[in-house]
Amino acid sequence: MNTAGLTQGLRVLLVDDHTIVREGLKRILGATHEGWVITEASSGFRALDNLRQHACDLAIVDLSMPGMSGMELIRRVRAEWPHLPVLVLSMHAEEEYALRAFKAGANGYVTKDSAADELVAAARKVARGGTYVTTSLAERVVQQLNRSVDAPRHTRLSERELDVLRRIVAGERPGQIAQALHLSVKTISTHKTRIMEKLQAPGTAALVRYAMQHGLLPADAATVDEWVDTSRPGELS
Repeated sequence: MNTAGLTQGLRVLLVDDHTIVREGLKRILGATHEGWVITEASSGFRALDNLRQHACDLAIVDLSMPGMSGMELIRRVRAEWPHLPVLVLSMHAEEEYALRAFKAGANGYVTKDSAADELVAAARKVARGGTYVTTSLAERVVQQLNRSVDAPRHTRLSERELDVLRRIVAGERPGQIAQALHLSVKTISTHKTRIMEKLQAPGTAALVRYAMQHGLLPADAATVDEWVDTSRPGELS
């Protein structure tokens, strides 16, 4: 059976705050030659406006966006359009993000380093009413669900706090984080304090160690030693 034919003329909404990412996705999805109609939104708010004005068969959503996060967008989409398939395309390969996305109402989860053909396969399957997640990520999600009784401390973090944590351990300064998330430096400082309390970490170095131990450290993040070498006085306290 040619399952690709079931998605001819698919109306797809791409939601990502990076223009270059949206352009790349349009080329990948356009290469299917199935007549998919691609529209774009650079934020969660614009995505909601678009959905209220135009019919859509599939929304492909990024998680890390300033203003309204991808998680919040998924929840609002699920509340207003309960049957609209949502595929998450995220830079986060950790099972914690996938688990939260599915709990919010996503139907599929693919990372941005996935091959183009995997993204297309995921889009087709989710648009047909199925679910999609890579085998390796699915295994880790199940493992986390099985140990939910003794869940790690970072499961207590909100989506925003988890995002701030990743940025902190990646070496971003408070001002950079504030600018990226459209928040004040004071708000970022408050988030960091709450994160340290929830993770029982006395400082940034402890946060980096925790992130390393639980697979939350981005590939390009600074190590604990690099933090010690490059941080300004008092940065680790």
